[in-house]
Amino acid sequence: MKRLVLGYNPYLCSMRLTAKPSNFLLIFLFILPFSELIAQENRVFSAQVLDVTNSSPLPGASVYWENDVSSGVVSEIDGTFQIGVKTLPARLVVSFIGFETSIRVITSKDFDKPQRFFLKPEDLSLDEIIIQETNPDQSVRNMETGKATVPIATIKNIPALFGEVDLLRSLQLLPGVQTAGEGTTGLFVRGGSADQNLVQLDGAPIYNPSHFFGFFSVFNPDALDQVELYKGNMPASFGGRLSALIDVSLREGNNEQIHGEGGIGTISSRLTLDGPLFSEKSTFVISGRRTYADMFLKLSNDPDINNNKLNFHDLSGKLSFRLSERDKLTVSSYQGSDFLGLDDEFGLGWTNWISSAQWSRNISDKLFFDLEGYHSMYNYRVEFDDPDNGFEWKNNLSESGMKGIWTLLKSDALQTYWGFQSQFYHFAPIRLVPSENSNIDPLATSPKNGVLNSLFAGMTYEITPKLSTEVGLRWGFYNQIGKGVDYLYDGGVSDPASSIIDSVNYKSFENIQFYQGLEPRVAFRYLFNDEFSIKAAYNRNFQYVQIASNSSAGLPIDRWILAGTYVPPIRADQISLGLFRNFDNNRWEFSVEGYYKDFKNIIDLRNGAQILFTDKIETEILKGNGWAYGTEFMLRKNVGKTTGWLAYTWSRSWRKTPGVSEGLKYNPRYDRPHDVTLVLNHEFSPSWSAGLTFIYTTGQAVSFPIGLYNVDLQSVPLYSKYRNEDRFPDYHRMDASVTWKNADKGRKWKGSWNFSIYNLYGRKNPFAYEFREIYNDNIKYSGAEDGPIVTSRQGVVMTYLFTFLPSITYNFQF
Repeated sequence: MKRLVLGYNPYLCSMRLTAKPSNFLLIFLFILPFSELIAQENRVFSAQVLDVTNSSPLPGASVYWENDVSSGVVSEIDGTFQIGVKTLPARLVVSFIGFETSIRVITSKDFDKPQRFFLKPEDLSLDEIIIQETNPDQSVRNMETGKATVPIATIKNIPALFGEVDLLRSLQLLPGVQTAGEGTTGLFVRGGSADQNLVQLDGAPIYNPSHFFGFFSVFNPDALDQVELYKGNMPASFGGRLSALIDVSLREGNNEQIHGEGGIGTISSRLTLDGPLFSEKSTFVISGRRTYADMFLKLSNDPDINNNKLNFHDLSGKLSFRLSERDKLTVSSYQGSDFLGLDDEFGLGWTNWISSAQWSRNISDKLFFDLEGYHSMYNYRVEFDDPDNGFEWKNNLSESGMKGIWTLLKSDALQTYWGFQSQFYHFAPIRLVPSENSNIDPLATSPKNGVLNSLFAGMTYEITPKLSTEVGLRWGFYNQIGKGVDYLYDGGVSDPASSIIDSVNYKSFENIQFYQGLEPRVAFRYLFNDEFSIKAAYNRNFQYVQIASNSSAGLPIDRWILAGTYVPPIRADQISLGLFRNFDNNRWEFSVEGYYKDFKNIIDLRNGAQILFTDKIETEILKGNGWAYGTEFMLRKNVGKTTGWLAYTWSRSWRKTPGVSEGLKYNPRYDRPHDVTLVLNHEFSPSWSAGLTFIYTTGQAVSFPIGLYNVDLQSVPLYSKYRNEDRFPDYHRMDASVTWKNADKGRKWKGSWNFSIYNLYGRKNPFAYEFREIYNDNIKYSGAEDGPIVTSRQGVVMTYLFTFLPSITYNFQF
């Protein structure tokens, strides 16, 4: 029986250091990166893993000494790896899924020049394929708690809305991750809101990671290399968000020949090209995608439809340069835009634009340095053409940053890293410009600027062969700076009865408000045997930007707020405990994790808050505390023709905010106690395969009106003083797909057809609701043409989407 083993753990630090705890702060202040006096007990072997057919790097390849499997490492994004060796000669094993395993005897002569491992693709008509995160037992052995890695190949096999494979929607199928609602890509992770997730592409943050109002994410899977989700103890080199890190990387091009892949789907098409740029030392990847939903609208004979516009596009690219044997430079960029236009009367558009660069240098065989810089910009606008109330509303925000990381390898027992990060936030003024003869008043808010400087350090230490610890510390220094205006009030800032008594104008870069915060992180792992371990972790995070929103799913025009005089940073402390058990030679994985999270200074909106058309947003928000807890179960099958997982999460999330629900505890909208997901993939033959997913979750918490009252002959809903006491109906859905692909491996052009059905049994899951008068028990009653009004009652009218949606996509490679 043939078996393939995939090794994958992109954040296994390659760093070692011998130091007393009292010297840790000296290390933290960058004394050791320049020291060459460190005793070298072990030698370090460095090499690169490549695909022999096109010389493209193979990230995540498993590398270990044949006589010591536990010493294994994995290759980085560029295919390189470093592994310690105590005795020579020694047999080194390099393996990657879909490729033949390479075993080579390493001698002292192999240290004299750069080494490469060229892996040959293996015939994939295997009886059995094992997919592991790293070495066969690494899911039990690694230190991370609450971390999940979903291979791009797995994401592409999951049934998708309109046949559009989607990264963020795939992450919703993991335990501890919940969806914002029907058709959306918003994620709620362990009791946190969607803005508490740091979503980044090649190190640059993306403020709105969705297209089509959240129906699709901005990530084209053909251009991606890997995605990692941290929902527990994230490394100290990351910060700025409370709940999760979604770290996405663009793949690098191969250095042999032009390669392409893409797809033609029901509402969009995509194309990705990669290959050598100038020589084998430089490569490129460029990827584009566009929807053509607006083209179908023009085919309608109804002028109310064919005058509408609805489209999105995105374009991403990456250049890689091997400057020398020790230096590498990568440059990445992404641009994506959406636009919705309704009959030339209403328009809404938004754009993400990011760029980043990373320089990596191997200072020595034990010391490495990475420097990255980025710029991220997000802007949005609303246009309303009306003779009495026409206006244009627009805003843009940006973030620029730089990060430097030193990593040091000393021994198999001790790994360490340290560095710095600087971030500059600029939230431009929101501008409301009335059209000619409009009754709308103009508005221009004060700009908001902030600077966040952070130092961080961390290490992983193997105390005994069974007990290991990972320790990290991040120290952030935040300044809100001018140019800007702060208002002074005669009462509480959130008290509607308060009035402005004065204002303070600040010059450019003048300090307005200062905050600092220490973020300790610590984790322990105890290994009972190669298939059983228990892990515990504690971490603290601060967040200096957040969203004020009336929507549970998130809208493109949600109001981003910087920490300042009236809005302190929010803080979260999380503890987690997990049990990890593999069975049947690691063919089955089982895990259960419990967590408790405590929030401080988390914001909520006061009743009747107006957050869009105000230059005094601090008067519309309230500050409180919260807590969340839950237990996550996951059973995963990695082997055989049928693979997949079953996940269940029980969780609760609570808030307690003065001024809301009379000071009593209440649930945020995204509190959903029960969440079940099932993912199955089955390969019938080399040509035919099928996929099935099922989702069940408790309905989101909402506040239904308890009545109506009239204001100027208009019905206005009346709400209870207690927030989110009601719930939507429970959400559940099943999706299915069938894929046929050409199994002829000798063809240069490889094509496949995917047939998907979203919401297989037509479940009516509510997307939105409206509370209004219902006449004659007919929610579609439209006036006299439907007859006289006989009965009238107050009721909730639900809006449903996608009750049964088939789609077809043709995918290709060449």
